[in-house]
Amino acid sequence: MAQFKEFKNKTYLNMDVTLGIAQKEFAELAEHDPQTIAFHAGVRYLDEESEFIVPFLNEEYRVRFPSGEVYQQGKEVPLEKQILILHYLSSAEGVPLKHQWISFKELPSGQIYINPFYNRAVRPLIKHFGEQPDQLIRAALSLGGEKGDKGDVSVKITIFPMVPITYIIWLGDDEFPPSGNVLFDASAANYLPTEDYAMASGMVVYELKKLADKL
Repeated sequence: MAQFKEFKNKTYLNMDVTLGIAQKEFAELAEHDPQTIAFHAGVRYLDEESEFIVPFLNEEYRVRFPSGEVYQQGKEVPLEKQILILHYLSSAEGVPLKHQWISFKELPSGQIYINPFYNRAVRPLIKHFGEQPDQLIRAALSLGGEKGDKGDVSVKITIFPMVPITYIIWLGDDEFPPSGNVLFDASAANYLPTEDYAMASGMVVYELKKLADKL
């Protein structure tokens, strides 16, 4: 189960500190075979360059091993993305996807982070797409996602190779406003700490909104 000795129960309020901790945890993997780490995460490792190639939100990032430097050619990588990428590589256990969806509350200690999760992910999802579900589908397809079969409208977006997330909208009517939810594969705890799912889920909604505005 994904957890960190120093990161556990910390927040993203100080990104620089959190990134430093993530890099320290990642550096401790130096004694492990990087090809095994890559296999568990479903990513590639380039022996000559000592780098992982990590797909994240439909883009590829490079991670130097064991320093934990995350970069893209010609682009600055936001700190929160660097943190998530390092946590994913450090946490991935290679457990097969279970193809069963669970709620955020069902993640380990999910109740502790439920408010940040709702405010970062669910509320913006409903706000931006509750009245415009077709835009959710178009934006998700542009982000490499696919249509789902839950609610009135849903999409599945695989943010990392072993981390699919489903976004659901239920349409409103004369009596009730639109509602929504975000679900995770039952193997989620084997790939990221719970707090990361609150951050990552909201990050995806933000990216979807940016894409929808361009469509």
